Amino acid sequence: MTALRAALPEEELDRQAETGEPDKARWSQTDLLLASAIDALRRVEYVLICANSDSKSKRPKPPEPIARPGVKTKRVTPVLTETGAHVLFELINGGAA
Repeated sequence: MTALRAALPEEELDRQAETGEPDKARWSQTDLLLASAIDALRRVEYVLICANSDSKSKRPKPPEPIARPGVKTKRVTPVLTETGAHVLFELINGGAA
């Protein structure tokens, strides 16, 4: 990698320094381990909050992991089917009394 940078003209290095996007670059092993440690700490904090709060109180959302470069989030949006919509309509309108 150093040889590639050394071969670039000075103008190109300046342009890359000005317009670079470091958040889209590859992460080092240290960066990945640090993100993993932060994710684990956030999960422990979440479990601690849930364990020490009233069972009737609203629980916080589970923490989102730190976004890694090149990894898509696995957030799944629930889809309301026709059958589910009908059941929900019946429940709202007193069908489950």
